[in-house]
Amino acid sequence: MTDPAEVLGAARTVLVVDWPSRDVPDTFVRAGFATYVHGGPAPDDWYVHELDGDEVVVRKVGRPPERADLVYTHRPVDELGGIAEHGRDLGAGAVWLQSGLDAAGGKDVTGCWLPEEERARARGIVEALGLVYLDEPYVADAVRALD
Repeated sequence: MTDPAEVLGAARTVLVVDWPSRDVPDTFVRAGFATYVHGGPAPDDWYVHELDGDEVVVRKVGRPPERADLVYTHRPVDELGGIAEHGRDLGAGAVWLQSGLDAAGGKDVTGCWLPEEERARARGIVEALGLVYLDEPYVADAVRALD
């Protein structure tokens, strides 16, 4: 199993593709990560989230970063191949998938549960591209634990 702290410790730029709550991108920003977010279906729906004093502000940049170290996504496993390929093309070494589900399959913004067959399929997609796969713990908690 890969150590989430090691993955986060090696990352400087994070590509975020959807999230269950603003806690995810905001926590990356507050921890000092350059945080780029794909925030919609259009090809130019790219935003940078950054600190302005104590506030996290969002600015449209219209393009993904030139480089990313980590991809975080809260999208269905069926979309994971394209997301992971894009991350790999940007130099990412890892993909962190969050389901947003609790152990009973209900919605939970901090939830990381996946049925075992879905987890195995997601891991296979990511690892086939030569990337590290993570899906737990809740990423914002792991980032906050770095301090």
